[in-house]
Order: sequence, then structure tokens, then C-alpha cells
Amino acid sequence: MKMLKYLLLIGPIIVCAQSTPPAFVTDSLEIYVQRALKDWQLPGCAVAIIKEGQIVLTRGYGFRDLEQHLPVDEHSLFMIASNSKAVTGLCLAKLEQEKKLTLNDKVQKWLPSFKLYDPNASALVTIKDVVSHRIGFETFQGDFCHWATNTSREDVIRRMGLIKPVYNFRDKWGYCNAGYVVAGEIIKKASGLNWEDYIQETFFKPMGMSETKSLTRDFEQSPNHCSPYTLYLDRVVKLVVPQIDNLAPAASICSSVSDWAKWVKMILDKGQWNGQQILPEAAINQTMTPVSIRGNFKPPFNTGHFSMYGIGWDIVEYCGRKVVSHTGGADGFVTSVSLIPEERLGIIVFTNSDANAFYQALKWEITDAYLDKPYRNYSGVYLKNNLKALQKDREWHQAVRDSVYKAGDTPIPIRKYAGVYQNSVYGEVVLKTEGKNLRMTMQHHPNQSALLEYLGSDRFLCTYTNPTLGIKVFPFVVKKNKVKSFTLACADFVEFTNYEFIKKH
Repeated sequence: MKMLKYLLLIGPIIVCAQSTPPAFVTDSLEIYVQRALKDWQLPGCAVAIIKEGQIVLTRGYGFRDLEQHLPVDEHSLFMIASNSKAVTGLCLAKLEQEKKLTLNDKVQKWLPSFKLYDPNASALVTIKDVVSHRIGFETFQGDFCHWATNTSREDVIRRMGLIKPVYNFRDKWGYCNAGYVVAGEIIKKASGLNWEDYIQETFFKPMGMSETKSLTRDFEQSPNHCSPYTLYLDRVVKLVVPQIDNLAPAASICSSVSDWAKWVKMILDKGQWNGQQILPEAAINQTMTPVSIRGNFKPPFNTGHFSMYGIGWDIVEYCGRKVVSHTGGADGFVTSVSLIPEERLGIIVFTNSDANAFYQALKWEITDAYLDKPYRNYSGVYLKNNLKALQKDREWHQAVRDSVYKAGDTPIPIRKYAGVYQNSVYGEVVLKTEGKNLRMTMQHHPNQSALLEYLGSDRFLCTYTNPTLGIKVFPFVVKKNKVKSFTLACADFVEFTNYEFIKKH
């Protein structure tokens, strides 16, 4: 492929730390990453390592833009997505240390109109509940309504009261982006600054993190930003940069490994940066204290026992160490930030494709190298599993395409499926005839649409124009030759929960 022919490695920045980096980092990392870029069809990535108070390495590989052959370097901007949550969590913990709020404050103390579906939960829910993902939502529940849509932060918070949670309040962990939007509004109330201004003034400016952007709207203004890519029907496809500033405190920060290494170093140095106390150590410890139980942690090779969630951090036990980390995923980007505080070790991996597990494989490879564990080739192991999953996807897609070909005409005229459909949480979608198919437009996704092709048995194959939303099957309910409703689904990357849309007559 052309992207491999022009594969570039940007020269590393390596600083001699107080201890010698392991051989994997000094001798093998370059070859390992170059092979992975080819194997995973990954346009580019960037890596940083922090150890014992030193930024040991910052390095870019591959391309930030395949079509223009623009290389990734250590200053290239990536969307770090949910790695933004640790920043928001540390804002809250800092404000608590300053006696401006407590994490046990009721949300309604700060946002009196805030509601969840259950009135009792509305009255009881605390700041800690919303940022530790224990309000009853299933993971990603509600995100189809908010992700890359025209909704505002106020809309995101208001909709939380319309969504019927899958779980009982405080009963089970379920990852909730909207909870961090609530946190951002509370930060605004407690500090007097918008979330995006607060993090710039409190953290990024004092630390000289001039490359870091608080909002996605500023991402493409940087001349060194990465283009987003995915694998779609076996092709590497460039995506549109998603606008997710309505979810800003959960997901909107954009940064380089050069800048984010400063952030991680500051955390590992107990809140200090160049002699200045940026954060109280107690605030850092607060966010890294487990709050919610996720379950058992079973790494592929070495020992691990539990998985917890703190405030903006995943917390696991690995080889007898406490590993504090988070991942981030946005259209065309997946990223990882991992810290082992007792080893004073930090590892950052940013990639500009959302169709890879290499960002996690490399994290564990570097972790094992520093913990003096045997080389395992995590990338090869993860790739083998990924190729099996891709083959299943190919077989499924071929089967549904065959069903479309064989299905013939709909049992009732296609025009009878056309119309306006409503969901109480999302709003409206419109189906219009397009030959023998349907075209779906969506109230809150004005720049996107979807093609619906008949599959048989009152089912349509939905292909969204945005590859991130995927290809899904929509079942329709038809009674006495009248269309009553259909069930909308999207890719698991966005949301697992389905939506019932009722036809308006």
C-alpha cells in the first residue's frame, strides 16, 4: 500500500533518565512500531515515556495525513477524547482541597434543576456518583444523542432526566460521558470560569502546554494536527473531525505527546512542575482512590486481580503494582495514558485510527519492559484476535448484502415506510423514499444521513454516511399494513443501547 511505501519515522527525543531505559525501548521500539503500523494499517502514532522525574522519550511515527504524506512528530496534535476525564476529575479534587466544594455534595446543590429519570436518584445523586459512573446508566447510554451532534451541554444534562437507566442507581458501574458534562458545569459554578478556561488558566498555561487545546473546535486550526482515520469495509478511510464540545469536560481535549508528557510528569511528581505546586498531592491521591467496582482484571499473560474506577481514572492491580490509566476514543483516534505511581512510570500512546488495539498493546509492552517481565509481543496477540473479529464482520456483511439482493420488494409499498418518527429522548428522524430504498435524516445529526435497504421480514439494513455509526439492522413493526415503529441501533463504539422510534400519523 502507498502509506507503507512512504512510512516515516520522526527522530526521537530521548533524555537520559536516572535509570537506564530497558532494551526494548532503546533497541526494539522503532522496529516494533514500524511493523505494527503495517500490520494494523495504522497511519500514525506518537509515544512518550516518563520515568523517575524525567521525560525519557517523545517520538512520532508514520503519518498524520496519509494523502499529503505529512509525518507525525512529538508535537502533532491528537484528539485524546476520554483522557480529558482525568483533567476534569483533578479540577474537582483541587476545588475540594480549596474548600470550594466537596465531592459528596449533591448535584442539585450546584444545579438545582438537575434531574435523573428516578426522582429519588435525582435528590440523592452526588458529584462523586456522576464522575465515578454509578448513576445506573449502561455504558455509553445516551451517547448517540450527543456524540457529534448539534446539541448543547445544557441539552446533554437535560436529557439525563429522560433516559431510563438500564441499572439501578449506584447498583452497577456504567460509563457515562454525560456525567462529566455535569461536572464541568459544577466547576464553572464553583470557580467562576468555564471548564475550558479553568483548565487553561489552572494547568496548561502555567505548565507551558501551549500546544494543548481545550476544545475540538480549535483542533484543526493547528497546522500540525492529525487527520482521523478508520478501517471501513477493509479500506483505510479518512473521517471528518468530530465536533464534541457539547461533551467537552468528558472528551474534547486535543494534545501532543510532548505536551501530555508534561502533564503526566507533573502528576507523577505529586503535583509539582518546575518548582511550582500546580496541584495539591492530596487532590491527585483523591482521584486515584477507587470508588466504583468494575470487576476482575485478567491480563493476557501476567498477574492481575481487580479493576476499579476512581475519578477520571481506571485503577487495576498488575504484577503487584497499582496501575492508574485511561483510554480515549473519538472518530479516528484511540489513545492511552498509563501511570504506575510507585515506579514513577508514565506511558502515553496516541494513534490516529480508531480501528486498532495497538495503542493498548504498546502500553503493556513498555510496562512489562520496565517491570522486567518477558517480551510477549502483545501487538501480535491482539492482532490475531482482531483479524478473527474482522473476518466475522466480513462474513456478516456479506450475508446481509446477500439478503438485500434476495429480498426483493417490501411487502407493502415503500412509500408507506416514509414519514416522521419520534423518540422521547432523541427527537425526530425522517424517512424519505429513494428509489426502492429509504433515506434517513436525523434532527440532531444535520450533516449525516443513512441509507436503508430492505432485508426481508420487516427489516432494513442501515448504512450510515458516517462510518463511526456503523452498519446495522433496523427491525420495523408493521401491523395491518401500517408501519408503527422501528428500532434504531448504531455501532458499539458510540452506544450499545437501542432506540425505539414511533411513527407520527
